[in-house]
Amino acid sequence: MAPKNSAVFLLGLLLSCVAMSSAARILEETAPSRKNEVHLPPKPELPKVELPTFPEVYLPPKPEMPKVELPTFPEVHLPPKPEMSKVELTRKPEMPKVELPPKPELPTVPVFHFPKPEDKP
Repeated sequence: MAPKNSAVFLLGLLLSCVAMSSAARILEETAPSRKNEVHLPPKPELPKVELPTFPEVYLPPKPEMPKVELPTFPEVHLPPKPEMSKVELTRKPEMPKVELPPKPELPTVPVFHFPKPEDKP
């Protein structure tokens, strides 16, 4: 079903391109040429407008925050930490060594050199 939908979409896109190009051609033909362009008088300069000054705003001073003393915390006596017994880890079993056959040599690719151009007399 997808190929049919895409074919319809592409056909519609092609038709819209054809319609747009013919409309552009018609507009180019009917548009007046720039040779007959009418020169307008220069625009008058606008007067500069000055904004009114911003009034000064009086801000009251910030109130001072009262100093608050935090209550003291009582001392806490924790029991001593129990000693942990040492745990011995067992060693990993050794993996047997695997002997691989010797690595085959890779075939060499011949190097291509461009011929040097001869000096022209």
